[in-house]
Amino acid sequence: MSVPHHTAAVIGAGFAGLALGHGFTEAGIDDVVILERGDDVGGVWRENTYPGCACDVPSSLYSLSFAPNPDWSRTYATQPEILDYARRVAREHDLEKLIRFQSEVTDARWDADAHRWHVTTTSGELTSDVLVTAMGPFGDPKLPEIAGRDTFAGTTFHSARWNHDHDLRGERVAVIGTGASAIQFVPEIQPIASQVTVFQRTPAWVLPRMDLQASAIQRKVFRRVPAVQRAVRGAIYTLIEGLGLVGFVDTRFRAPYEAAGRFQLRRQVRDPELRRKLTPDYMLGCARTVLADRYYPALGEENVAVVTEGIEEITPEGVRTRDGVLHEVDTIIWGTGFDVPPKRQRVVVGTTGETLADVWATDTRCYLGTTLSGFPNLFTILGPFSAGGNQSALFMIENQVRYIVDAVRTMRAGGIGAIEVKREVEAEFMREMYARSEGSVWETGGCSSYYTDAQGRNAGLWPNWSWEYRARTREFDPDAYQLTPVRESAHAVA
Repeated sequence: MSVPHHTAAVIGAGFAGLALGHGFTEAGIDDVVILERGDDVGGVWRENTYPGCACDVPSSLYSLSFAPNPDWSRTYATQPEILDYARRVAREHDLEKLIRFQSEVTDARWDADAHRWHVTTTSGELTSDVLVTAMGPFGDPKLPEIAGRDTFAGTTFHSARWNHDHDLRGERVAVIGTGASAIQFVPEIQPIASQVTVFQRTPAWVLPRMDLQASAIQRKVFRRVPAVQRAVRGAIYTLIEGLGLVGFVDTRFRAPYEAAGRFQLRRQVRDPELRRKLTPDYMLGCARTVLADRYYPALGEENVAVVTEGIEEITPEGVRTRDGVLHEVDTIIWGTGFDVPPKRQRVVVGTTGETLADVWATDTRCYLGTTLSGFPNLFTILGPFSAGGNQSALFMIENQVRYIVDAVRTMRAGGIGAIEVKREVEAEFMREMYARSEGSVWETGGCSSYYTDAQGRNAGLWPNWSWEYRARTREFDPDAYQLTPVRESAHAVA
């Protein structure tokens, strides 16, 4: 039986998938399918529905350039508002017709003879000339390996799989992990729980959020004069670009930002012992810096305890720490982040039989965070060194979309059946990334994070200005690739 064939197959209908769908159709490449494992668009914003969930990038920047939203309600949009925006983008730009929902990719293999990808999903099979992984890095919740984790007699769930049917009112709640998600939901559950025990391994740097409500006048001006909104967006981009790279990446200029974090801590936490527990012992920017105004006050409430002793085991009654204390609780909420890179990438198999997850588990090699050797006609969104350490993910995504669409357009125009980045080009790019990362806060800041690999090297973030990344991805550079003409392949790029 024959299977459907497409010019491009995209895995994921989050913002990256939607941007790709729009980019391809604008370029006249209509034979595209977006494979989404869920029943709605939105990706991480569909999955994460915990109380208080919101973006930590200003709304004006957390928008697709082709779909400006004049109606953001505040400086930092909340999850329901962002999800509504994603749905509106899909609807207004007629992208829903490209999406195959409830179609989780279970296997994707490069067919060297046919020069195409063979993709198996939960809704059937298909082939495509090119495959794009747009799964996003925060799709697979991570649970730590703690003895007895499955023996707990109460209710447990990860913040990314929030159990809205479970009522926390009057309960004793354990929060394990103090990442960005926990910092947002702890202030929401503190007023209703009888006791919240926060198990902290590493304190976060917390800076003022300064989240303001957007006025009706502002929204009206943005709707009637789009140029004003574009100007505001440009100004915020410039501010974040300058302050972010200088203050959060370059260790020489961190002092004012760390002073702001220490002031926030002193101002909001009166108890000296609690303040000691919450004081980071590493440089700001080494791990993810959080913007929050309500987290510290919540931790200071009488029904909240911050525990810094390591966890020995989970028992049916609660959490036992290494000092022998058993903290009895009714519910455990895991705020322990995500598997980065996502384990879902193990479904993508390259020419050597290794999966994408296998390769990136030991060697985060790539070129521009978008292609890698051993995986012909495969493109990745937000792969290694394409996420901005100081910039909106959507800005970086749109740069990659432009590069990928131009690559496919070049293949069609030039009669190219397959492309694969040259190993020497890939190796030179990696040398450049490691050299640029030396001395950065990610590598010398005194902490470990999902930014770094087992050797302590930066393995994920673009170590330079984001506008420089934009310039390098402005158009496809065929000289960096081994090109296989259509006459040598079994078929043409349709």
